[in-house]
Amino acid sequence: MKIKRVVLIPDGMAGVPLDALGGKTTLQAAHTPHMDALARRGRVGLTHNVPHGMEPGSDVAIMSILGYDPKQYYTGRGPLEAASMGVSVAPGQAAFRCNLLHVRDGSLIDYSAGHITTEESGEIIAAIQQELGSNTITFHHGVSFRNLMVLEADCQGLTTHAPHDHMDEPWEKYLPSGGPCADIIRDLILRSQDILAHHPVNEKRAVAGQRTANMIWPWSGGAIPAVTPFVEKFGVRGAAISAVDLVQGLGTVAGMSVIKVPGATGMVDTNYEGKVAAAIKALDTHDLVVVHLEGPDEAAHMGDMELKKTGIERFDSLIVKPIMDHLETLDAWRVLLLPDHPTPIPIRTHTSEPVPFLAAGADTAGGADSFSEQSAAGTGFVVKNGHELMGLFIKDTVF
Repeated sequence: MKIKRVVLIPDGMAGVPLDALGGKTTLQAAHTPHMDALARRGRVGLTHNVPHGMEPGSDVAIMSILGYDPKQYYTGRGPLEAASMGVSVAPGQAAFRCNLLHVRDGSLIDYSAGHITTEESGEIIAAIQQELGSNTITFHHGVSFRNLMVLEADCQGLTTHAPHDHMDEPWEKYLPSGGPCADIIRDLILRSQDILAHHPVNEKRAVAGQRTANMIWPWSGGAIPAVTPFVEKFGVRGAAISAVDLVQGLGTVAGMSVIKVPGATGMVDTNYEGKVAAAIKALDTHDLVVVHLEGPDEAAHMGDMELKKTGIERFDSLIVKPIMDHLETLDAWRVLLLPDHPTPIPIRTHTSEPVPFLAAGADTAGGADSFSEQSAAGTGFVVKNGHELMGLFIKDTVF
């Protein structure tokens, strides 16, 4: 009997208790009957997706979820997004995520330039390429504020910083450091301000009262990692569904089928129905399908408690319920559900604490009364190395 497996990743869903919610986390406060029902019929626990000493980014955490040890395979966020975008990264080159930022009065105000549209960011990246691009530096348009820079240089010893970790702080404090590569990138960042100051896209956004994209910010660069294909590692054929290049890149590097859904935005208003339809269709030809939802994480980065709660509730009703309705029609199925990392509202960025997970199947029973950080901690079941959870899930030894 062929078992069909689904992995559901609500990005950044975990958090901390909030006074405004009576001491509950946003996950606890959200109405999540379908996740709670799954928790009662499966294994619930905690998993450490971010290895000690590593930055708690989605790149590291989701690499763990897919079953790859970040300490062995991680080379940076940029190369994963390059793989997704089909951008070549030759030996001696490094690919960097290149955010469009909004800065003001010396502070980093918005890591996303007001969640600039993809159409607008295309015009801005084209201008940046024209003015700053060269034989050794190229800029590539991605989605919204998430773009790419490929640089030919020796970047050993380079230190960069994720902009979403330093909102409302002096941006000059977090400029790249460490060798000639840092000098190149610092120069590009500083020169970008003059190029973007009066760009037509920014002038229109300013008139409309929107935040402008007035600086670029390359970070987390490296070479494309070489990993064992997912099907060889686990013996199952996998597919990945996500709106963001990072997760698409992880799937590409792992040799999974990457399915792009029209209207998937990476926000709370994403195309839920399209993602579900794509996942159900993919199960016809794949053994395992990963469905990633970025919305809760983006809401947390914005510090919007109610929007994060809404994102969690929509994930429960518009992703979990219809996928479970389909799985219940199959003879054998398994579900693994977990956020990649916490993104607490008070600090508006990621942390490396363990996250709750649930694993359920057609023939499993027993777990927790509900699905939350606290209920998962209460079970006493902990996966210390998050990259081992996928193997436990596929081998059914997590149950």
